[in-house]
Amino acid sequence: MTTPEYDEWRSKRINYNIPELNSEGVRPMEEYLQVIPSELEIIKQYFEKRNLELKKKIERLEEEKIHLMLDADVQKLETNYKKLRLSMRTAGLGKTSEQWRQEIQEERNKADRWERRAQETQVLKETLERQMLETQNHQAELKARIVELEKSLALYRSRNSVVELKASLCKIEEMKKRIEELEHTLQSCGQRTEFLEENEEH
Repeated sequence: MTTPEYDEWRSKRINYNIPELNSEGVRPMEEYLQVIPSELEIIKQYFEKRNLELKKKIERLEEEKIHLMLDADVQKLETNYKKLRLSMRTAGLGKTSEQWRQEIQEERNKADRWERRAQETQVLKETLERQMLETQNHQAELKARIVELEKSLALYRSRNSVVELKASLCKIEEMKKRIEELEHTLQSCGQRTEFLEENEEH
């Protein structure tokens, strides 16, 4: 049997052996339940973005090809070539044989230069068209690779396979190298075209 004073003291007593809950370091349950994207999903999003950039670059190259007006340049070279040939037949009279031969030789040299430039322009045009086709084919391959990555992602989610993830990463590295090579080729082609146009102006 206890006294009223003891009961009152017991009800007010604090037990220091029980640790208090620290609310400062507690995070809400929503943060624990937040879904973190997998590495493969991040890689897939990256290549979708790269594929879109490559598509825009192809469209820009097609516009640049139109602005180059290679067909018009070839036609212009052919016209100048015909004019040079005609000038050889309609050159001024009353010249000595030596002067006549020198002028004919100069006109022939000019005609040969125009003919070589026309051939070089035609070859460059064909090269650009071939590289454009290769770029479009590579874009189709990238789309097919993305489909494969999506399948790999589904398989990764179901099996959680580390080996298949590494294989996908290797494929992605190969694709990145191929894209860099393709961009370098297109840049070199543009520089060659500018160089050829500068030579034609001179």
